[in-house]
Amino acid sequence: MKKQSQILAMQPEAFSMTDKNDLKKREAEAIFQTYGRQDVLLVRGLGARVWDSDGKEYLDFVAGIAVNNVGHCHPRVVEAIQRQAERLIHTSNLYYTENQVLLAEQLKQLTGMEKAYFCNSGAESVEAALKLVRRLTGRSRIVAAERAFHGRTLGALGATYKSAYREPFRPLAEAAFVPYNDIEALKAAVTADTAAVMLEPVQGEAGVYVADSEYLLAARQICDDKKALLIFDEVQTGFGRTGKWFAKEHSGVMPDIMCLAKALAGGLPMGAMLACGPAASGFSKGDHGSTFAGGALVSAAALAVIDVIREERLVERSAEMGAYLRERLKALSPRQIRGLGLMVGVDLDADCKALVEKALARGAILNNTAEHTLRLIPPLVAGKGEIDQVVKIIGDSL
Repeated sequence: MKKQSQILAMQPEAFSMTDKNDLKKREAEAIFQTYGRQDVLLVRGLGARVWDSDGKEYLDFVAGIAVNNVGHCHPRVVEAIQRQAERLIHTSNLYYTENQVLLAEQLKQLTGMEKAYFCNSGAESVEAALKLVRRLTGRSRIVAAERAFHGRTLGALGATYKSAYREPFRPLAEAAFVPYNDIEALKAAVTADTAAVMLEPVQGEAGVYVADSEYLLAARQICDDKKALLIFDEVQTGFGRTGKWFAKEHSGVMPDIMCLAKALAGGLPMGAMLACGPAASGFSKGDHGSTFAGGALVSAAALAVIDVIREERLVERSAEMGAYLRERLKALSPRQIRGLGLMVGVDLDADCKALVEKALARGAILNNTAEHTLRLIPPLVAGKGEIDQVVKIIGDSL
């Protein structure tokens, strides 16, 4: 594998892949048009930077939507994938594989949970959680928060707040939605018929809204009182994103179930549903399954990701750089800045969709979650110089 300095020194033509406009035409003819794509063809990535087919460099402050926590193509992760691909890629879950067990043990140690179920995405981890609470409690009613995003599969979609996502696919098993951070509303909504309360400790897709510690503590008590289960959706907040290994650590609240994905395998598709206490014994053989889940290749990548986060102290770096990013954003005179670690939302008096396009032209990849809201979720390897550069680009684009 080439060193970073070698890749950075490559000539633009070395990055050329194919004609972008031709590829766009072929894409429209061959792929369901379910995504609104920006007009750029990305072909290479390293650390917090990516390059397009013309050789133009960008600072990536979306990170695959909080996936590339250790950066693009981290050498340790690439090496682990290459080494495992030469030995064993897939066998199915009809047989034992070592990497899956090693990863489950690592996740138990990191989270304090007891059992893991592996899957292929965040939505699938939520689906597994929903099946588990039904199996365990015999109830189906879920309480979720307004602005929540838990995925787009049918079960997860029922707990996703935005009606535009749900409307075309009704009827669904829809959650009862309550205002976020409102203890009294949550208390009123959870009844003896409630199977579980599902919450994001930080609502990412909504624009980075952080749960009060008191709210999560109250949710734990309310669930205990009503014998309901507490699910934390940490798909976006896990693996150092918020300046802790997992966002639950900010409040000290232990859920019954955790949903993980995104950064888990460094860019390969992988999710996990973890459980503790009575929930850890809720599934029996045959209750759930997935052909590709926890395969040797993705588990090898995930083990490498965990090693990198530890050895490069990326959790601590996320807390430090996140504080620096929020401080630098104050120069933009925002309406509000929210966030934990390198998971930051900023409200601006500007058309943020147009701002994202302007920033792209200036070499920064950003994401807007609402008309006036930017979400900044860069790789945890991003440094002060890169943060300064992106904040300047935002300022220039306003």
